Amino acid sequence: MMRRFAGVLGLAVWAFWTMATFACPFCSEERGPTLVGDFNQAAMVLLGTFSNPVLGKGGLEDGTTDFTIEQVLKSNDIIKNKKVITLPRYLPNPKKNKFVVFCDVYKGSIDPYRGVEVQPNSDLVKYLTGAVAVKEKSSADRLRYCFDFLNSAEFDVAIDAYREFAKADYKEYKDMAKNLPPDTIAGWLKDPMTPPYRYGLYASLMGHCGKEAHGKLLRSMIDDPEKRKGSGIDGLLAAYIMLEPKEGWTYLTNLLKDGNQEFLLRYAGLRTLRFFWDQRPDLIPQKGLVDGMSMILSQSDMADFAIEDLRKWHQWQLTDNILDLYGKKTHYVPVIKRAILRFALQSPQTSAATFVREQRKRDADWVKDTEELLKLEN
Repeated sequence: MMRRFAGVLGLAVWAFWTMATFACPFCSEERGPTLVGDFNQAAMVLLGTFSNPVLGKGGLEDGTTDFTIEQVLKSNDIIKNKKVITLPRYLPNPKKNKFVVFCDVYKGSIDPYRGVEVQPNSDLVKYLTGAVAVKEKSSADRLRYCFDFLNSAEFDVAIDAYREFAKADYKEYKDMAKNLPPDTIAGWLKDPMTPPYRYGLYASLMGHCGKEAHGKLLRSMIDDPEKRKGSGIDGLLAAYIMLEPKEGWTYLTNLLKDGNQEFLLRYAGLRTLRFFWDQRPDLIPQKGLVDGMSMILSQSDMADFAIEDLRKWHQWQLTDNILDLYGKKTHYVPVIKRAILRFALQSPQTSAATFVREQRKRDADWVKDTEELLKLEN
């Protein structure tokens, strides 16, 4: 269990929050606020330059800096007929570059809360104004707009486009992705400068529009120890199966039943099963997904994950198989014992009821606490 504890304690917490708060199944990092989101919330958004910083008596936390307005992206009456405004922030040595500044208005005063530097020849203003122009259109239209900026050379633009996908539900982009240019995405995946956390999303997009040759690219990335260090392995696996169903599924099942494979790779395989169960039941028969998940039960560093998924999938025909794990020395650890009890508490099988009665005799408080947690989950 030590290798699982060392590598996955944080990952399990991360996975919980991923499912709880973000919809994109293959976007795992860089989920901050988007420019359009801030634009919608801001009282005004301005483009311009800073000058004349004045340090107040209160030190760095006090002072003012002038802001020369070049373009009003979102207006407010407080700046009517003004070309220069004074912001209640001390910004020493303000750069000559322009900034997009997002501001609130509080009790008649301007309160800037976000500033984004605009580099020379920047696409940031173009991207932002275009994104605002399509914000009332369908999700697919908005994401198609953002796709063209995903690999922008400008970090603030590229990361914002990625964040728009990160907060989107899979169903919002799966149909749109069918018409994307697969060779463009393949180029991004081949580019050594592409951050590994983007592999999952890019692969997922290509899984809808790619050809067999693109599937071979994904397989080469999965087999590359360096490429699979990132958090997007499940996206690579899912897309590989989409493009080469037979070869991809064989690869995944061989991976899942090999307990000697590195944990993160097997865990990505488990997440791939979840993806097909939750999002694409049309691609893989449920029996195949259940069989794949069952392969993990023998692996003590992942059995609790598999048991939990099989419980949520209501696979009660596996009750006896799962109860048999309770007596195994390799599986006799708290996290697996708890998963087995949770499964038994919800299984309608007679053997499950017998198991729960036995556990209640041994430790009534443990069973009661587990029941309460299940109620909270429901």
